[in-house]
Amino acid sequence: MPFTFTRRRAATAVLTAALLVPLAACGNGDSKKEGGNAKATESATGAPKADLTVLAAASLTDVFKTAGTAYEKKNPGTKITFSFAGSQELVAQVKQGAPADALVTADTKSMDSVKADTGTPAVIAKNRLVIATVKGNPHKVDELKDLADTKLKVVLAAPEVPAGKYSKKVLDAQKITVKPVSQEPNVRAVLSKVELGEADAGLVYKTDAETATDKVDAVEIPDAQNAIAEYPAATLKQSKNAEAAAAFVAWLSSPEAQKILQDAGFQQP
Repeated sequence: MPFTFTRRRAATAVLTAALLVPLAACGNGDSKKEGGNAKATESATGAPKADLTVLAAASLTDVFKTAGTAYEKKNPGTKITFSFAGSQELVAQVKQGAPADALVTADTKSMDSVKADTGTPAVIAKNRLVIATVKGNPHKVDELKDLADTKLKVVLAAPEVPAGKYSKKVLDAQKITVKPVSQEPNVRAVLSKVELGEADAGLVYKTDAETATDKVDAVEIPDAQNAIAEYPAATLKQSKNAEAAAAFVAWLSSPEAQKILQDAGFQQP
């Protein structure tokens, strides 16, 4: 009897499976006809839903807000919260164990300083310096050497900030001595000083100046005198959403994300 009962159960299972196959096929066909659902799933990154916290360099403030919105739209159920600051501050937060999932700095040196706490970084964009002046450039600042004028109120990023390091590099290379009226904790603070008229000029990234074209003018610095900033992105090992964080970091190198970055004035990595 037990043997007969087992054979009957097996036969029933086979019959049930045979009946389900055509039904499954019909279901797939219906989803294609209803249009959009299957295609949307294929176009998404496939990342699991998660609330992500991303520590990002201050110069990425505007573009990452746009990028974050695009990513959330592509991945319903995922929410990204950005914490913007100078790269040196972000590094300090990572070392102190701040709860976060990914890190994007404005230089490779800052990222390298926390390599024990991150996954393998990838450069997602590049940037360059310009001289930001008060709108209309009333002091006629045309080149780097003009910043040496002691009558000019110049503001720079602090030496430990990536923008400050790049500024020092280009000024030292041209043997230009600048005595800034202040040294700011991040590049956006430098821009703000010029916007408010508290400084006549300052060295900022090109992308920063482009966010304030109604308040400042940007004086280009020749390639031979300039420095290129690199932006590496990496997951944080302390993340509780490792898979979702890795998906976002990988997406930053995708054509969609790269277009957003380049539209904002960033250069290709």
